[in-house]
Amino acid sequence: MPKTAVDTVLEMHQVVTRFGSHVVHNGVDLDVRRAEIFAVIGGSGSGKSTLLREMILLQQPNEGSVRVLGVDLANITDGAALALRLRFGVLFQKGGLFGSLTVLENIGLPLREHRQLDEQQVETIAAGKLAVVGLAADVADQYPSELSGGMMKRAALARALVLEPELLFLDEPTSGLDPQSATGIDELVLQLSDKLGITVIMVTHDLDLLWQVADRVAVLAEGTIQGLGSMTELARMGKPAIRPFFDGPRARAAQAQAFLTHQEPSSKPK
Repeated sequence: MPKTAVDTVLEMHQVVTRFGSHVVHNGVDLDVRRAEIFAVIGGSGSGKSTLLREMILLQQPNEGSVRVLGVDLANITDGAALALRLRFGVLFQKGGLFGSLTVLENIGLPLREHRQLDEQQVETIAAGKLAVVGLAADVADQYPSELSGGMMKRAALARALVLEPELLFLDEPTSGLDPQSATGIDELVLQLSDKLGITVIMVTHDLDLLWQVADRVAVLAEGTIQGLGSMTELARMGKPAIRPFFDGPRARAAQAQAFLTHQEPSSKPK
C-alpha cells in the first residue's frame, strides 16, 4: 500500500550541505514514518550529526528541503520554529543536563518555560517522567554529577519526554555506557515506542541497538544514503559503504544476539 502524507513525519529531499568547499551531503533523500524507530548510521565524518542538526532546526542545509511534522523548515519564522520544537524532544549525546539543578529541576525546566503550571504540577509531571524512564524517586534530589552514565542518559531522556513530544531525537543514546547500561537504554527505547507510540529518530554506531531496536536504518556515506531498510535487508546488500556494519566479529555477534532474543526489527510488533 502506498504511503500517504499522514504516515510521514519527517522528509528530507535532495539535501546538500557544504562547509566552505567541503561537501558533507550531496543529495540526501529519506523519510521517516509515524511510530517507527528510525536510525541513521555512517562512518566518522559522514555527516550524521549534521543531518540531525538539520532535522531539529539547529542548522539549515544549503540546498534541498526538510519537512518535520508537515512543516517546511525553509524560511520558517521564529514563532513557527518554537511551536515545532515544542512538538519534539531531543536527547543530546552528553545529556545536556544543567549541573546546578537537581534531576527533578532539570526534568521540569521545559514545563516552567513553556507551560502555565504551578510548581506542584511541574514537580508531579517531572516525577512521573522520572518513573517512566525507570529511575527511582530518590534520584529526583540528586545533581547530574552524582549520577552514573546510564542514570544521566535516563534523566536527560525524561526531560526530553516531559512535553509529551510526537517525535523523539536521540544522539548516540548509548555512547560511553557499559554493556548493561546500554542494554537498559535499548529496552527503554522499545518500551517508549510500544507504549507511547512515539516516533524515534536516532543517530548511533551501536550495533546491538540497531539490531534490537531499529525498524529501519539509513546508511550515510559519500554524501548520500547508500542503503535504507531493516538491518536484515541491509545485511543482504553488498555495497562497500554498508558491509563494515555487518562484517567482522562485533557485527556478527550483534546479529547473532538479535536472532537469539527474537528481536529482529522486521518482525518487531508495533
